[in-house]
This record gives sequence, structure tokens and C-alpha cells, in this order.
Amino acid sequence: MRSKRILPLAALACAVAAAQPVAAGVTLGDSAAAAVAAGARIGANVSDSASAVPADADVRASGVKSSEPAETPAAKQRKLPKGFVYLDEVIPSAVYEIRYYSDYNFVGARVDGYKAPYAVMTQQAAKALQAVAADLAAKGYKLVVYDAYRPQKAVDHFIRWSKDPKDQKTKDVFYPDTDKRKLFKLGYLASKSGHSRGSTVDLSIAGLKTGKAVDMGGSFDFLGPVSAHGAKLANAAQTANRNLLKKAMEKRGFKAYDKEWWHYTLAKEPYPKTYFNFDVE
Repeated sequence: MRSKRILPLAALACAVAAAQPVAAGVTLGDSAAAAVAAGARIGANVSDSASAVPADADVRASGVKSSEPAETPAAKQRKLPKGFVYLDEVIPSAVYEIRYYSDYNFVGARVDGYKAPYAVMTQQAAKALQAVAADLAAKGYKLVVYDAYRPQKAVDHFIRWSKDPKDQKTKDVFYPDTDKRKLFKLGYLASKSGHSRGSTVDLSIAGLKTGKAVDMGGSFDFLGPVSAHGAKLANAAQTANRNLLKKAMEKRGFKAYDKEWWHYTLAKEPYPKTYFNFDVE
């Protein structure tokens, strides 16, 4: 698995704000508009080898300068519970950007239970996703995985974060027009997550040869209406890209979550009532 740079939240927030797509008919709140304006002022300075921040605002380590040294993930330290596999061993062609291992997420810190930047899934879900990867590769795309199995302790971390009204450091990037206290009520977060059952994945797609992120009309983990399937986006290409991923996932037995274009669960998951809590390491 390739080395991964963990990027400072402040630098990424500005870069993402500069590229944050806005759905047609959606009005930015004051905080979101300020973030976009701030990002636009420095956008020309955050690029490294890439000429611009990807349109879906998913910033890769190779495209953003960081004062921190590159970090090489530790070797896998444990045998997984029976029925689980490391996804990169099943789909080595995918890009793995495990956001909850870094501080670039709505919590603004590494999330409990993520001791290494790996994606873990049940064998059944991994096999189905492998088929998705093959289908999309034939069309010139590869998968970008943000999260898969999520320990219950990570969900508990989200709950604690949501109850702290003073912690708003990621609001401008991830939930500019939403009250964090309402994220559970609105369905963006849940006290029991399908991810903890091991057969749910958060993902997008990129060009197979270029590695360029596909424009999905909104970034991963943006907690707002633009993230929903069926949202009115800025252009038809963004809608087509979401539908391309959705069709590929549904063909192989995954079902979409209506509020998040990136979130899919294997319909015939092997542990539909079991919520696991082992660490990702």
C-alpha cells in the first residue's frame, strides 16, 4: 500500500472551500460563502503537481503541499475477525483515502478506532465490490474508498462530538448551513451505523489512468442537501457521474442511501444485526 500523507485540516479546509461545488438552486449560508471566498484567495497557492483542486473537492496528498512528512502506514498488525478482509488485498487498484484516520473529516481529528489507514469489509461485500471495480475499470474508472467497516467506538466518538456546541472548527467545510446538534435527526449521522456491520462503504470514482477525481457535484461527507441522490446539481455531467456509480453499485447488489451519494450497503449483508467494535489496524 502506498505511503499516505496526513494533511493539516486548516490547509485542506481552504483548498476544499475553493473547489466546493454548489448545487443549482442552493444558496450558500454566510459561513459557507466566507469559506469559499477565503479558499478562492489562496487556491492558486495550494496546488503542487496538480493544476487545480479536483472538482469534487476531494484533495489528494499528491496535489496539496504539506509541511508534515509523508507517513507510511504501519504493517497490518492483527488477524481480522472471521469473515472480514482488508479491502486493498482484494482490490489493489483502488485509491484508499481513509478520512477518519486523518484529521480531515467533520470531527477535525483522528476518529477513535482508526489505528491505521486501511479499509476493512466482510468477505461478501469485498467480493461484490471487486466486481464493481472490474465493471468500472472496463469503462475507464477506478474506485476511491473513503471508509468501509467502522468500529462502534468511532460512532460513539461522533456522538460525543455532536454534543459539544463549542467545537465548530470544521463547520465551514463540512456543514456550513446545518446545526451540528441536528445531524442525527436529519439522518446524516446515526447512533448505530451500517458501517459497523461491515458491509457498507463510502466511495467515489476517479480516472483509471489519470487518477483525476470525477466531479460528483459535492464532496464526500458534506452534510447538506446537495449530497442527496436526486439533488439538483450545477450541471448534467455531475448527475450523470453519480448515476454511473449508483448503477454500477446496484448491479452488484449494493443499495444506495438517499441522503449521501457516496454511501452504499450490500443488500444481502452477512451480519445485518451485529455491530462490531474491533479496531482498524
